[in-house]
Formats: sequence, C-alpha cells, structure tokens
Amino acid sequence: MTVPMALLALLDDGPSHGFDLKRRYDALLGQDRELKYGQVYSTLARLERDGLASGVGVEAGAGGDRKVYAITPAGVTELDEWLAAPNPPGGRPSELFTRVVLALVVGRSADQVLDAHRRAYLDRMRELTASRRGGDVVDRLAGDYEIAHLEADLRWIELASARLGAVADEVREAGR
Repeated sequence: MTVPMALLALLDDGPSHGFDLKRRYDALLGQDRELKYGQVYSTLARLERDGLASGVGVEAGAGGDRKVYAITPAGVTELDEWLAAPNPPGGRPSELFTRVVLALVVGRSADQVLDAHRRAYLDRMRELTASRRGGDVVDRLAGDYEIAHLEADLRWIELASARLGAVADEVREAGR
C-alpha cells in the first residue's frame, strides 16, 4: 500500500507526470529499492481508475508526451486517512518510516503519525503482557518476541520524534 500512497503524497505537492514522480520517489524512499517505471504507471492507472488521481493534461518531454496527473479530493482524503492511521503493531517498519517521510513532504504532522503509532504500540504491549500471564510457554515466548520488536519500534519512534525538526526541511527539499 505504500507505493500508491507515496505517489498520492507526491501529487499532493502538485500535478506531475510519472517520470518526475519516479525520480522524486527514488530520491526520498528508494534507498533499498527504486521503483520501476512500469510500477509507477500501473499504479497511476489504478489511482485514476479508483478516482484518487486524474489526468489533467499532457506535457512534452524528451522521450515524447507525458501524461500529467493530479490528486483528486478523494485522493487527498485517502492520503490523510492513511497518514493518520497507525500501522498494525508488528507491521513492516519501513511503512512507518515511509509515513513519517511522506507526512513531512506534504506538510502534514509527522508528530501525529508518530504519536498514533506510539499509542497503538503501547496498547499492544499491554495486551501482550496481560495475555502472557495465562498462556503456555510457546505463547509466552511468542509474546516476548513481539514485545521485543515493539520496544525497538518505540525506541525508533522516540529517536525520530527528537530528530523531526532537524530533518523536516531536508526531506521536503529532497522531495521536490
């Protein structure tokens, strides 16, 4: 789900064509894996089909004409809801990182993203701690495993919170 939301976030900054969206995505989030052009255009087609983005024109480019896309009001709502909703505890940490970076890029509150995740992770830790009391040894071990991962995620959340001010301008500039 992160690629469609990332493209919506980049479109929230203004209309753009797929080539430029790929370049900006790769600069911001492509450290581990750059997007393939086919993935960009198939995702844009699905966003357009679902009413979250729309074609707003054609721009001449070095390799031919490029369709320009813009985020729709429904796309803005979808993006805002995605940014506000915490990952399920134990979810992919890279998605939390992506949400924080994209919130900074589009000028939303990365603090709110981090706070929502912090609350959800602490709630899950309380649930796991309570359930470990009555579980068998395998259940307790599984709970310990998940708690250890949640603790690591919470440490990262605290570190990210402390650094938000220092990285916000840099991230916004990289996303342009």
